[in-house]
Amino acid sequence: MEYRTLGRSGVLVSPLCLGTMNFGGSTSEEDSFTIMQKAVDGGINFFDTANVYTKGESERITGKFLKENNLRERIVLATKVFSRVGELPNEGGGTRYHIIKACEDSLRRLQTDHIDLYQLHRPPLAHPQDETLRAFDDLIRAGKVRYIGCSTHPAWMVMEALSISEHYGLNRYISEQPPYNLLDRRIENELVPLCQKYSLAILPWSPLAMGILAGRYPKTGDFPDGSRAQLWDSSMIKARITQRGIEVGQTVSKMAAERGFTASQFSLLWTKDQPGVTAPIIGPRTLAHLEDALGIMDKTLDEADRPLFDELVHPGTAVADFHNSNDWMKARILS
Repeated sequence: MEYRTLGRSGVLVSPLCLGTMNFGGSTSEEDSFTIMQKAVDGGINFFDTANVYTKGESERITGKFLKENNLRERIVLATKVFSRVGELPNEGGGTRYHIIKACEDSLRRLQTDHIDLYQLHRPPLAHPQDETLRAFDDLIRAGKVRYIGCSTHPAWMVMEALSISEHYGLNRYISEQPPYNLLDRRIENELVPLCQKYSLAILPWSPLAMGILAGRYPKTGDFPDGSRAQLWDSSMIKARITQRGIEVGQTVSKMAAERGFTASQFSLLWTKDQPGVTAPIIGPRTLAHLEDALGIMDKTLDEADRPLFDELVHPGTAVADFHNSNDWMKARILS
């Protein structure tokens, strides 16, 4: 079993991270327990959730499973804070006010006394980052958080955060969790080199491009039952499904079949073995989805295949926009 270092922390994690976004929503508690047990049995020791997933149910189910099965100490447990979790004015954001309270709420739902990796879910654009970083630093000093990271941040804000932490002697980010898959490679331009330079783990979300690279969508506007676009009914989600992306996925599917992989396995393998990547976050809705992903845990991408992916989507470019939950990524999408 290959383990990878979580940034500069020295903590060892599996090359795939189990994302729990579906738990308590499209995946029942019972099925979620089955998936988590299978993941542990398959060698995954890294779970990722967030306080906003299914209105806190994801954290509750994850914590309940770990507690009832006495597995908490075997799992590197990550969660996130930032997104709005209620109707009151301060129930969201990267302020100290919200972070401290949200951490206590997450600890309660997760039934644990500490969070291994506490991540800022989106960049704080309404106030200076030093407030966020001081709140995180206090949580580490209080023993409630072990390490901190960020998610879907522009490279300049990650660099600013590192500089602030160094200037004030605060604990620094050890990871960044960006959207990254074959259809959207724009983080390769600045974020990946930055993370490699300063030893931040890269934990890609949506490595299968929301199922596009698994062949879930036969054409734009056609959303099969059980697909992310059908379940979520979100214009932001639907906008990621482009004709060019579907065509790339179809080509990857043919390449995968020739090599004895499923389309999802071959796409996930590419992301897992990209330079700088620590552990892609898989978000299985069913046990079958997880079993498919586990099939590449001990596999390595053949270097001879890497140029074939580059021909489909040139390094640093995109044919679908997986940064559209933010408004800071302005780079052009190729049609």
